[in-house]
Amino acid sequence: MVGCLAAMKYAQGTLLAGLLLLVSATGSQARDTLADEQLRTLYEAEYRWRQQEFGQVPAEQGGWRDGPALPRVDAATQRERLAYWEGSLAALERIPVDALSPEGRINAAVFRQIVQTLADEVRYRTYEAPLNSDTFFWSGLYPRMGGFDTEQAYRDYLQRLSQLPRFFAEHQANMRAGLARGYSVPRVALAGRERSIEAYLAGGEDNPYWSPIAALPAQWPEALKLELQAQARSVIDAAVVPAYAELLRFMREDYLPRTRETLAARELPDGDAFYQAQIRNFTTLDLTAEEIHAIGLAEVARIRAEMDAVRAASGFEGDMPAFLEFLRTDPQFYAKTPHELLAFTAWVAKRVDGQLAANLGFLPRRRFTILPVPDAIAPFYTGGRGGLESCLFNTYNLPSRPLYTLTALTLHECAPGHSLQAAIAREAPGEIPEFRANNYFSGYGEGWGLYTEWLGIEMGVYDTPYEHFGRLSYEMWRAARLVIDTGLHHYGWSRERAQAFLRENTALSEHELTTEIDRYISWPAQALSYKLGEMLIRRKRAEAEAALGAAFDKRYFHDTILGLRSVPLTVLEQELDRWIAAGGPNPYAAAAFQ
Repeated sequence: MVGCLAAMKYAQGTLLAGLLLLVSATGSQARDTLADEQLRTLYEAEYRWRQQEFGQVPAEQGGWRDGPALPRVDAATQRERLAYWEGSLAALERIPVDALSPEGRINAAVFRQIVQTLADEVRYRTYEAPLNSDTFFWSGLYPRMGGFDTEQAYRDYLQRLSQLPRFFAEHQANMRAGLARGYSVPRVALAGRERSIEAYLAGGEDNPYWSPIAALPAQWPEALKLELQAQARSVIDAAVVPAYAELLRFMREDYLPRTRETLAARELPDGDAFYQAQIRNFTTLDLTAEEIHAIGLAEVARIRAEMDAVRAASGFEGDMPAFLEFLRTDPQFYAKTPHELLAFTAWVAKRVDGQLAANLGFLPRRRFTILPVPDAIAPFYTGGRGGLESCLFNTYNLPSRPLYTLTALTLHECAPGHSLQAAIAREAPGEIPEFRANNYFSGYGEGWGLYTEWLGIEMGVYDTPYEHFGRLSYEMWRAARLVIDTGLHHYGWSRERAQAFLRENTALSEHELTTEIDRYISWPAQALSYKLGEMLIRRKRAEAEAALGAAFDKRYFHDTILGLRSVPLTVLEQELDRWIAAGGPNPYAAAAFQ
């Protein structure tokens, strides 16, 4: 096996070297005809290598799926990955951008951002802290719901489980190395998070890893099902439970007591450069912390004025602090049962369905479901998160989950936000490279999600002044992130100051604002992407409406954004400028604005 990996890496290195020679040796006329082909060879090779490197195998129905091996995460493997990605970036630099087609230029920009981000993560050794306040390397290793389609996929699953002791041991070695150089997640942001490990200490059918086994296809032969069940019990008891037991011991005795007490990213090794790289990688914009902080303060002031107007329209007679306290404490705004909360989100989602055709020219066939956040992570998880198959909504601690914000949250996470966005990425007309189809840029994706909260005004789904205030509170929450994230990681704010700023400017519950601030502390710069992406989309829409007048069609504006799938914000702006200059056409019409 080692020899095969060495041969594969040698072949990949030879491919890169050959490509570099090809690019440098050709004349200008050859470059004009070969540039797109050279780029395609580069990104297809890197993507195949990356899938294999992270344990993926070709799926029977096309694409990729989890194979029998969990990826290596040890330091030596990380260094080999960095060398590969640096070679890819060097090869990319030798491809003449001006010789690429318009689509090729998009592909090059997307590829550069992806690979630069991957390289930066290894360069700054973020793998030495593979967790944050709500996302952990020990979770998400089995399907959220259901099982697998093939016998081989089940056997691969059980083989992966057998490797958990090795996988966790490599992570623990990395985390010890991080502690030794002063690199860790701040201790305060991890308090109690190790409790999410406890659910995995149960044996056999009581372990969460049993869930795919419980979903074995009923029509399969009984002998096969019994065999897989027996193997699952064995691997859970022999590998899964011991691995999690050792991990829990490590977290409680070795890691958490030694994590850092400082908060700011700039306090980390090479901290200023690290934080600037995180800003670039999450926002895909060249902005400094100071610039983002100033943008945030301006947005907070603007939104605060709108919130005051909505408060007055509601008929509430007190001032803003009194109104926020009213919203946080009055029972009318809170669900009594998890079912009531989930039913509210489902009602919003179905109402939005009736408005989609007026806002999008292309609608996908795929549908999503609505599920509660799993109990093991719910105490530390955000209010909701959406993806291709499902939207998760948090039903833990119902007095901290106000219904007046759920309309905006459902728009953002489900439709027209993340779930619909992911389905369109799979089904939209026009082929794009595989590496782009399966990529996600936070500035683009979260910018669209926040934009859809505002779009809900046009859809007419905010019924009460309280729901309108809830939307503004969510927009304020994202604007406040620009101030708080840079405040924490660049200006050295305390946790208490960050909490106070969020408390004074939003209607978030105490539980929500605490978990949110801990998220920003433990995940530098990620929270900056939402508002900056949304501001760009709304600014370009205003420019399009002014330039196109009656010819502006918001369906085609939205189709242009979503048809790109996921791109850096700089690319999104360039492509929207092209669309406006071409007269705002239907982007799916043949050669709409080439």
